[in-house]
Amino acid sequence: MVASVGLSMSRCASSGLEPFVELCFPVRGKYLPADHGYALFAACVHLNPEIRQQDTLSILTIPGFPDKQGKIILTEQSCLRIRVPIPLIPLVYKFAGKSMHLGVHEIQIGIPEIFTLKPADKLNSRIVVIKGYSEPESFLKAAQRQLNELEISAQVSIPKDRRGELCRKTIKVKRYTVVGFTTEVCGLNEEDSLKLQQWGIGGKRHLGCGYFIPSRRGKN
Repeated sequence: MVASVGLSMSRCASSGLEPFVELCFPVRGKYLPADHGYALFAACVHLNPEIRQQDTLSILTIPGFPDKQGKIILTEQSCLRIRVPIPLIPLVYKFAGKSMHLGVHEIQIGIPEIFTLKPADKLNSRIVVIKGYSEPESFLKAAQRQLNELEISAQVSIPKDRRGELCRKTIKVKRYTVVGFTTEVCGLNEEDSLKLQQWGIGGKRHLGCGYFIPSRRGKN
């Protein structure tokens, strides 16, 4: 049985956008590596190899409480979030009720809730990676170009961390370290907000990058 909210397509149909949804799978387990984007995608591919070819699919890394030793402690709020066009729901719904192994760590995937995307005037992504742009100034120019290519009118910035420094992030992909930045996009209208949540910017969107969610300070 699918636990879901109603899927209203009126906003997407009227704007010409392809309707996307977000599946939110509850996750049970003890620990995961703090940097587990690649391992999570590999585990998903192991369960369903078809998703490797799906460029429209985005996966967000699983949140937890950091133990300051390179791992996160999973909580009752930990979940696996995946965005797909509506026709691809069956492709990822197969994860429900399965076990995933991320290295030595095992997690259980529950029955998902399915949500439509909601527009917000401000969106954040924990990390955006744009190949060849690992310095803030050139990264922001490249990010703005990608927004322009999507015909999204908005302002892009890199927020500062608690030390007052720009939020630079890294992920591990096999033996390599990939550099990116936390990214904030503001001044979005409803159509552009949905478009950015659907398509993101940058690469590695199967690994948790370029996955934009409404800012807590954004207006719904």
